[in-house]
Amino acid sequence: MNTIYLDQSTTIITLLLTSLAFAAIGIVYSRGKLSINAYLNADRSIGKRSLTASLVASCFGVWILIGPSEAATWGGLGAIIGYGLGQALPFLAFITIGQRMRKIMPSGNTLTQFVLIRFGKAMFRLVLLLTIMYMFVYFAAEVTAIAKVVNLMSGFPLWQTSLVIIVATLSYTLYGGLRASIFTDKIQFIIIMILLIFAINHIFNSGNNTFSMDLINEKAGTLMSGKYFYGYTAGLTFFIAVFATNLFDQGVWQRVFAAKSSDDLRKGFMSAFFIVIPFMLVLGFFGILAVSVDKAADPSTLFFTLLLEPFTGINSLLTISILILVLALVISSMDSLINALSSTITIEGNKFISLKDKNSYLTLSKYLICGLSVIVFLIASKGYSVLFMFLFADLLCCAAVFPIFYGMFKGDVDERLSLISVIIGLISGLLLFPNQTFDKSILIGGLFPTEAFPVWISTALLFWSFILATFTPMITVMLFKKNSNFNFSKIKTLIKE
Repeated sequence: MNTIYLDQSTTIITLLLTSLAFAAIGIVYSRGKLSINAYLNADRSIGKRSLTASLVASCFGVWILIGPSEAATWGGLGAIIGYGLGQALPFLAFITIGQRMRKIMPSGNTLTQFVLIRFGKAMFRLVLLLTIMYMFVYFAAEVTAIAKVVNLMSGFPLWQTSLVIIVATLSYTLYGGLRASIFTDKIQFIIIMILLIFAINHIFNSGNNTFSMDLINEKAGTLMSGKYFYGYTAGLTFFIAVFATNLFDQGVWQRVFAAKSSDDLRKGFMSAFFIVIPFMLVLGFFGILAVSVDKAADPSTLFFTLLLEPFTGINSLLTISILILVLALVISSMDSLINALSSTITIEGNKFISLKDKNSYLTLSKYLICGLSVIVFLIASKGYSVLFMFLFADLLCCAAVFPIFYGMFKGDVDERLSLISVIIGLISGLLLFPNQTFDKSILIGGLFPTEAFPVWISTALLFWSFILATFTPMITVMLFKKNSNFNFSKIKTLIKE
């Protein structure tokens, strides 16, 4: 039977007060500042400090307490490094590609606006679908994660936590848009930094855990070994998956275009990199530490096991603080996702339905987001694997990464070639993408028996699915690229504020 760390009355009070506080702050701040531009890009007025805080808060969802450490229990040191670099390095990449996009598309708001003009309608529809699918899965995974964590701590029903979090976040994000999201991110950033450092310090210094290098070498030596094959495959898999996905994050692209200047963009993203990387490495390393002290029986909750066991008493300051931490983590990432989805629908809605003005598309987006939130609520109430949900969303983006970002700088890949390359990547990746037990895929164990394939393929399905999804489009583009040269100057002409 699971230990109950909080009674349900304290849980619901903390849940409601924290959620309502962020909702009230976002709504009050946004009053009198509502406009389409404020909603979509915060009037392009965000300075470097606000940008850093918003980037860190929005990228740090509940998954940081679950995914890296869970991956480390089977992928070892390689998974930790791959996951950490995959999450942090995109901030450095955005300094280059973000400045490139601000130069060729100064009035832009989304990556899909660029894709439409550069690669045509078919590619645009495919990338838009992949982007929305990714954000939807991420949304569902975040709500699922917070519901499972609260259930772990107090036995509180999954559906009740999901409902409170969704309603509270929708209330201020759909009202105030990106301006409200960035303002609340700054407050959430402070809370997250203080409580995360407090939690990490407690794990190392409370006396609850007896870590030592001798114990790590004895119990988790394989995970630390440079000869561990699955460490390399796991590291490369997570790096590709997380890096590629972040490049398609509309929440990040909104902040690229919301930055006050290119200098603010460069300094904001650079600072975010240096803040994110150490936290990712430390949180991932907890997976190996948990294995060494026999606290990794449930890899998805080992952070909380290390932190709260032995049992410190119901309603202690520690457990309430950790609940506030996970709430700040999930709300900060959810408001970015909700706003990203809403802005994408607002900007691109006129490609599919004709309405009288931009405000009508904004209203339509709010109704659609509410509808999607109902589906997310139903999914989160089931408690599916968070890591698996993230990996599936990551795979969708990997296939489109090279054609789009190569085509952002080079003009020798045309509409047809880019579309074919992405489709090839999606098909090849999905054929090998494993099921939730990671022992078979559509191709291996499905269409053909597992025994028909070498062990180094059949036992590393996740790795090979991401390799194929990422590199088959790259090979296709490089082999068949044309001599044509796209005129990038027309993008600035076609996309207006």
